[in-house]
Amino acid sequence: MTSEPHPPAPCRACTERPALPFELSMAFQPIVDVRSRSLFACEALVRGTDGSGAAAILAQVTAQNRYQFDQACRVKAVELAARLQIPCYVSINFLPNAVYQPATCIRATLEAARLNNFPPERLLFEVTEGEQVTDHDHLKGILSEYARQGFKTAIDDFGAGYSGLNLLAEFQPDIIKLDMALLRNIDKDPVRQAIVRGILGVCQALNIEAIAEGVETPEELAFLRSIGLYLFQGYLLARPAYEQIPEVDWSKVPHE
Repeated sequence: MTSEPHPPAPCRACTERPALPFELSMAFQPIVDVRSRSLFACEALVRGTDGSGAAAILAQVTAQNRYQFDQACRVKAVELAARLQIPCYVSINFLPNAVYQPATCIRATLEAARLNNFPPERLLFEVTEGEQVTDHDHLKGILSEYARQGFKTAIDDFGAGYSGLNLLAEFQPDIIKLDMALLRNIDKDPVRQAIVRGILGVCQALNIEAIAEGVETPEELAFLRSIGLYLFQGYLLARPAYEQIPEVDWSKVPHE
């Protein structure tokens, strides 16, 4: 945790839980394990209550309502996961700068899991790229607390923006999600192939699983599978579905 004290207002927000000034819901996109041809996780992706995309919702997030937004997303994801009887991990993005005291700010999520009979051990928390993380000690404290409580943790968009090797050196999550820009047309790009092979070597040495996100072509999937990846997410397999678990197109996954 950061050595500087956090301001008191966010801590009051943890207990008072003021209402978010706009409504939201979630779409879900599968993350699949091609070895067993099964669901590994479903990622919860914020949407408007009319099914509109994330951009319209994120445009309404401000410094003043960021905490309420982060909490509302967590609770809605758990409520829908329970209603849909999602049988795997539920991956929830979180804003590190909206978490003031990790053990306190997780309470609403745990209460939602209890009220909806959703197993908390099936929660997976992804560090999102929504805003720059300038206090790595604070982020490390959040991830360490989540790991202590038995949740899986992931670094999203690895290889892009702020989610790189410096962050990995500070904290080793259960999972990294390889950024889609790094994987685009990787079957034809020796430079990207070398970089991803190197990242996978680091993951293997640190006992970290890797997810290939944003996979769009059979050729990308085939190459990534050939170098040892087995967890995949992308339009090739399933697009996000509003308040549903979409069907996975297993025809795009070659039998082993």
